[in-house]
Amino acid sequence: MGVGRWLIVIGLGLVILGLFEVFGSKFGLPRLGRLPGDIVYRGEHGVLYFPITTCIVVSILLKLLSWLFQRPL
Repeated sequence: MGVGRWLIVIGLGLVILGLFEVFGSKFGLPRLGRLPGDIVYRGEHGVLYFPITTCIVVSILLKLLSWLFQRPL
């Protein structure tokens, strides 16, 4: 595939991810970055936020996508 086609595929993937982020909460799905297991510590002078569960979910999704694109057709 040419570079143009890859850019179109990546762009469509980003649009789908954006639609999921915007409309997912209306269907009761948790928002990305606010999943159970994400660490939030609110102190006197600031907030420490580490989205560990979100990182794991995104890593698994990216691994599945890379596996799908590396398979010969």
